[in-house]
Amino acid sequence: MQLPATLVVIPTLNEAAHIEQVLRELCVGVDVGAPVHFVVSDGGSTDGTPDIVRGLAASWPWRLTLLHNPKRLQSAAVNLAVKHFGQGCDLLVRCDAHASYPPGFIVRLHASMQAHEADAVVVPMDSVGDAPWQKAVAWVSDTVVGSGGSAHRGGARSGFVDHGHHAAFRMASFCRAGGYDETFSHNEDAELDCRQRALGSRIYLDSGIRIGYLPRDSFKGLWKQYSNYGAGRSRTIRKHPDSWRLRQMAVPINAVLVFGGLLLGPWWPLLLAWPALYGSILLFTALSLAVRHRSLVGLLAWPAAFAMHMAWAKGFVTGLLKVRESRWDADTQAALHLTPIASA
Repeated sequence: MQLPATLVVIPTLNEAAHIEQVLRELCVGVDVGAPVHFVVSDGGSTDGTPDIVRGLAASWPWRLTLLHNPKRLQSAAVNLAVKHFGQGCDLLVRCDAHASYPPGFIVRLHASMQAHEADAVVVPMDSVGDAPWQKAVAWVSDTVVGSGGSAHRGGARSGFVDHGHHAAFRMASFCRAGGYDETFSHNEDAELDCRQRALGSRIYLDSGIRIGYLPRDSFKGLWKQYSNYGAGRSRTIRKHPDSWRLRQMAVPINAVLVFGGLLLGPWWPLLLAWPALYGSILLFTALSLAVRHRSLVGLLAWPAAFAMHMAWAKGFVTGLLKVRESRWDADTQAALHLTPIASA
């Protein structure tokens, strides 16, 4: 199937260790000379990432552009590339520098979009790791304890969904919804999906097109990541109340019950039952992973899952208390305006 005019955007910030590999993985299966424009939207890297991209551009079989993203956020990176280079493109592909991509990724996304008459195609993420902590995070991320049953976290069933890991859009659908909300540093993908669906777009999860994702390599990094996720979700829920899901509220409720039970347990011992149950579930999950993978590394899933849950809850509650958010109104939604420029 011949690709239409396609814009591939990769937001980066200090990705010298990954950017060349990601670009080479993405071009597999794309015919030389196909109307595909790769844009690396960089937030001001100081590790040599821009030099690598410029060096590749000199001999790249397709158009490859380095675009400076002064706002540094991923949401702004994609919007900026679309505004500058989206004119005349039918397909938008968003990629991450910290992921690995299967052969024919771009071509397969387009084929899936056409076959299912979808406006956006999302894909499952299979977490992978090198160091012990990363492996534990990866293993628990793809369990119900780690993901809450999210379809795009290790999911194996294709179908139309409310949300998934962003991969491809019809350019018209992306622009009609206004692109990403650039005030969101996290959860911008789920927030955009709410607007797309409200405006009539259909999102298809293709479980046959899977990407690999490398988790954070420390407890501190994981805690910060999930705290930001929770804060972002608190904004999305208030901006789009219909996006509320029980599994999301279960996380902060659980945190309150756990810490409330531990604090008040000395006076009301029955309250310790919930922290004990929660700890037992985490321990059972960690032991199960250790047995399944035949590695004691699986035991690290206990603190990893704890960090995911408690940091997400902390971010969610903090976001509710500190960040104001207005409800989205479809009648006031402006389309993303394309303003092409001659060069970047």
